[in-house]
Amino acid sequence: VQLVESGGGLVQPGGSLRLSCAASGFTFSAYAMSWYRQAPGKGRELVATISRLGGSINYADSVKGRFTISRDNAKNTVYLQMNSLKPEDTAVYYCNRRLLWGQGTQVTVFS
Repeated sequence: VQLVESGGGLVQPGGSLRLSCAASGFTFSAYAMSWYRQAPGKGRELVATISRLGGSINYADSVKGRFTISRDNAKNTVYLQMNSLKPEDTAVYYCNRRLLWGQGTQVTVFS
């Protein structure tokens, strides 16, 4: 049972990245999925959540209109499309299912 994130990297302000989280070992479509992030020296922050079939989505106010969460239950994968990135988006991004975390992927937005 695991979650594996990918797609992080270095990007300039205004740029875009797409994070992926591949799930294995459990029935992916039975769980809501979330993305969290943790910036240096700060606590872990909920970024976005998507329901089991994708019909309900919620975002943190700080990312509304810039980030899009989606999922492909056939591929057991959840995505986070991040546009118009800002330096304050710099963080380690984690994929989450109830009681399960991925290892995280670093996103750095630099001028």
